[in-house]
Amino acid sequence: MDTLNKPTIYDDNDINRAARCIKAMSHPLRLKILCVLGTNSVSVQDIVEQVGTSQSNISQHLAILREKNILGSKKEANRVYYYIDDNRMLQLINMMRDVFCSRL
Repeated sequence: MDTLNKPTIYDDNDINRAARCIKAMSHPLRLKILCVLGTNSVSVQDIVEQVGTSQSNISQHLAILREKNILGSKKEANRVYYYIDDNRMLQLINMMRDVFCSRL
């Protein structure tokens, strides 16, 4: 096999970033939030309704995901909308949906 064409993931910055993201995603509620968001921008109120817990609980988990640079947000009028701000995370969420959320 030609090792020159293989992508390498030996860069410590990439490894550390991946580990931080996976750790942040490992909580069931945060993973559910990410699945709800997918490729959309969703208001906090809508996330609360779809995930099924309190707004303060959702806000705590959203803050963790923002701190890890997984989520971005935008404010429109009196609503805050969150979205996945990293294409690699979108790819990972889509793969997890395909593997774990498909109904055969």
